[in-house]
Amino acid sequence: MTESRPSNPKASARAAKPASPSKRAAAAGAAGPKAAGPKAAGPKALAPVSKPPSALTPRHPNLGLAPIDATAGYPAAAEKIRSNMLKISAGALEAAVKADPTIRARYDEAALRRLLRDGELLVERLSMCLGSDTVRWLSEYAEWIGPIYRRRGVPLGDLSALCAGIRETVEPMLSPAEHEVATRALEAATAIFKRNGRIAGDRHKRNALWKWMYRGV
Repeated sequence: MTESRPSNPKASARAAKPASPSKRAAAAGAAGPKAAGPKAAGPKALAPVSKPPSALTPRHPNLGLAPIDATAGYPAAAEKIRSNMLKISAGALEAAVKADPTIRARYDEAALRRLLRDGELLVERLSMCLGSDTVRWLSEYAEWIGPIYRRRGVPLGDLSALCAGIRETVEPMLSPAEHEVATRALEAATAIFKRNGRIAGDRHKRNALWKWMYRGV
């Protein structure tokens, strides 16, 4: 038989005694970053949610977007304006001649008839703006037709006078909300006519002093 030796009581006491906090911290530092537990992953960045395109934004066909809804505004008012294009254009031309009597002196009968037709085209574009509740159709049209009127010798200021006459003529035919849309569209076109009318080549009456200073230029 082998005799078992009694265990050393001092060693047992040292083993049972817990390590001090300073020693535990030193041991953790010696272990390095590998001993640290797995780092908690932060929340993933969420992509911004894209807002649906507004009905008033340009809808280029190459973007694959649906065209502007022509009935999103006031379709009944648009149809009323469209069915009275000639009457509105005649009233607008009368209002423009009343505001600027030189129009009748500067145009012959054939040219006045062409201005009457020009007013109908503006009214048609206005009806499109009313139907879709956007100024795009009239403002873009105002940008396009500038070179045409330069070749015809018609100042763009006369088209601004037609727009003012149209706004005055359609006011009794529209409700306040509908007239606000029409006013916004006509003012956008008028601003474009005034801006493009300052470009060289427009046939408006120029200041005599500036004309004398820039003669031959």
